Amino acid sequence: MSIVTIRNVEFLNNPARFLDPYHFRVTFECIAPLPEDLEWRLIYVASPGNEELDQELDDCLVGPVPVGVNAFEFEGSAPNPSKIPPEDVLGVAALILTGSYKDQEFVRVGYYQNTEYDNEEMKEALPDPIRFDSLVRDINQKPRVTRFQIKWDIAPPQPRTAVAAGAANSAAVPSADDLDDEDDAEPSTNGSAKPAP
Repeated sequence: MSIVTIRNVEFLNNPARFLDPYHFRVTFECIAPLPEDLEWRLIYVASPGNEELDQELDDCLVGPVPVGVNAFEFEGSAPNPSKIPPEDVLGVAALILTGSYKDQEFVRVGYYQNTEYDNEEMKEALPDPIRFDSLVRDINQKPRVTRFQIKWDIAPPQPRTAVAAGAANSAAVPSADDLDDEDDAEPSTNGSAKPAP
């Protein structure tokens, strides 16, 4: 069972210029208090086949985390254009938000990002070299979420069952067969029958 569940990731500036920072709000629920920080990282993946080209755009620590619904705003810098192969700039890339606790990744939320020129003329006759100041990005709002089981070192709250006060120490309750069929029995204040005087 996961102690933390992401409820929503809202991009506050989408679509945007390619060189603008990413700005978004993450809302998550925590079912047990976490004394340590959660670490959130934003990663840009231009070339899916080459992990060495992934760029960590930013990270932040959030915590300690109380029980309940929590939210924070996160701003990550734009990817460094010099680290993106020219053939991977236009078209689809991936943007990944990861959440970790004590160096253990518990969630990965991936988005597709489409990058293109902001005018039809440049879309039809691609400039060489690439004009990053004329690029726009649009992040698809349908994420792919992957959850991982980790060791939280925190016990989630157990479901409460209805137990009468003192039930663990009370005497056994007699069955109907154990009761006398006396007509003169009257109820006592503690709910059991006692003979009339």
